[in-house]
Amino acid sequence: QFQLVESGGGLVQPGGSLRLSCALHGFTLDYYTIGWFRQAPGKEREGVSCINLSHGVTAYAGSVEGRFTIDRDNAKSTVILQMNSLKPEDTAVYYCAAGVGIPIQDGLGINEYDYWGQGTQVTVSS
Repeated sequence: QFQLVESGGGLVQPGGSLRLSCALHGFTLDYYTIGWFRQAPGKEREGVSCINLSHGVTAYAGSVEGRFTIDRDNAKSTVILQMNSLKPEDTAVYYCAAGVGIPIQDGLGINEYDYWGQGTQVTVSS
């Protein structure tokens, strides 16, 4: 049974930081790319960042590059999204997703992924 469980969301002031975790259950990690996506109210879901678990190659959306960092902890079967310098426009539900054989240049595409978590709310507000 494949399962992804997000955690770490919450309320933070502008300029603050949050650390999201995606726990992976049932996956053979070497074959997967893990992506982080977000969806704000009234907007489409968009790709934020992704990582190839085998090679460690990463990609970021332009809106978060330099502020967000994605990393893996294979021993804990977890992918981390460290979010710094948060802005109100980062407010959204954040989802992690898993897919096999995704070229890193396609890693921010929603349709590339087969398995999704339930999401965690991130609110950036003063």
